[in-house]
Amino acid sequence: MSSQISEKPLKASAAEDLSEKRVRGYAARYFAIPLDAVLIAGLTPDASTRKYYRVSPQSKPDASYIISLYPTPFNPQNNSYLDVTRLFERAHLPVPRVIDVAGTDGIVLQEDLGDRSLAKWLSDAEAAGSQTGIEEMLQRAIELIARIQAASELAATSGSVAGGLAFDEDKLSWELNYFFDHFFGSLRHHEFADGEEQAIKNDLRAIAAELSARPRVLCHRDYHAMNLMVDGRGELRIIDHQDARMGPVTYDLVPLLVERRLQPADETWVGQYQDYFLRTRIRLGLPPIEEREFRYEFHLMTVQRQLKATGTFSYQTGVCGRGEYYEKYIGPAVATVLRAMRGTGMRDYSALRAALENL
Repeated sequence: MSSQISEKPLKASAAEDLSEKRVRGYAARYFAIPLDAVLIAGLTPDASTRKYYRVSPQSKPDASYIISLYPTPFNPQNNSYLDVTRLFERAHLPVPRVIDVAGTDGIVLQEDLGDRSLAKWLSDAEAAGSQTGIEEMLQRAIELIARIQAASELAATSGSVAGGLAFDEDKLSWELNYFFDHFFGSLRHHEFADGEEQAIKNDLRAIAAELSARPRVLCHRDYHAMNLMVDGRGELRIIDHQDARMGPVTYDLVPLLVERRLQPADETWVGQYQDYFLRTRIRLGLPPIEEREFRYEFHLMTVQRQLKATGTFSYQTGVCGRGEYYEKYIGPAVATVLRAMRGTGMRDYSALRAALENL
C-alpha cells in the first residue's frame, strides 16, 4: 500500500460513504469508544482494489493504526496478504505488524509506518544533496531483495501461497496482453496496419516464453520505491507484498532501479547497483550468477516489467482518469524498454520495437 494522506480527517456525517462507515464502526468497537470519537484520515492507494485509512481515538491522535479495507468480507485463512506476511515474518523480513483481523468486515488492522515512502525519502535526500545517504539506502533496499530470495526454500516448503505461484508463461503473457490492451487501446486508440497486431503479439509471447523458462526465486512482485516505507527509526519496511511469487532473479531489482522515473535511469548507475546485488547475494550465501547471463536477463526483464508497468499507467490514465499521477511515467518507461531492447544479446523484437518507436 503506497499512499497519500488526504488533506482533512474524515468526520462522522450523513455524507460519509459506506466504506468510511464500515471503518468508523470497526474502529469504534476496537478502541471501545463512541463513533464520533474516532479520527479517520483517508489514504489514496496506488492502483489498488483496497482502500486505506489511518484511524485513532480523538483522545490519542498519535496512537494511530492503518486499516486496509477490502471490497468484500474474506476468510483470514485464505487471505494472501496475511499468508505472505506470515512467510515474510518467518524469514525475518521487515513487514508491518498485523494487529487485528476482522474478516467479516473485510478489514486488516496493521501497524502505522508513517507517510514517508522510500521514493519520498530519496527525493528529499536528493534535494538536500545527500548522495552518500541515497547510496546507502538503495543498498539496504537491494539487500532486502537478496533476503527475500534467500527465503525461496521456505516459501516452497512452508505451504505459503507464494511458493505455489510463479511468473509462468501464462502470468507473464497476461501482463503483456494487459499492456497491449491498455497502451495501444485505452490510451493510444491505435489503428494497426495489416498483420501488425499479430506480429506485436508474437513478440510479446516470445518474451513471456523466454522469461518463464528462467530459474526462479521468491519475488515481492512490485518492488518499487513506493512500496518501501522508511519508518520512524529510519528502517526500511516492505509493504504491498500480498502478490509475492516465484520468478526470475532480476524481477524485483528492475522496478527498484528503473521504474517510475521521469527520465530513463543512467546505465552506469544501474550497473553499479547490479554489481552490488550480485555481491550481496554471495555474501548472504546464495548461489553465484554468471554476470553476462545476469545482465542479459536484466535487459529482458526490463522489457517485460516496464511494459507491464506501462499497461498499469495507461489503464490508470485512459480508463480511471488518474493521469495526473501516472501519465508522466509512460514516456520514460517506453524509452527504457527501447534501450533495453538494444542490450547485448537481445533478439530483435522488430514488430514491438517498431510500434513503440513510431508512437
